[in-house]
Amino acid sequence: MNETFELSGEYIALCDLLKICNVCDSGGAAKHFIAEGNVRVDGQVELRKTCKIRAGQQVSGEGFSIRVAAP
Repeated sequence: MNETFELSGEYIALCDLLKICNVCDSGGAAKHFIAEGNVRVDGQVELRKTCKIRAGQQVSGEGFSIRVAAP
């Protein structure tokens, strides 16, 4: 899955992004998914569940890639 997500504000929390883009079924599942080391932000493993994702960043993992665009 390759997707572009358009921000509605300055940033979005990583766990919320995964939930909104249907990578995970719920916020709790997203937090667990992140904690297991399954998510990369700009190519680096990210373990902070509420990491602020801003325009221009790339969030990826096995089977998905999300490019975050400015509003």
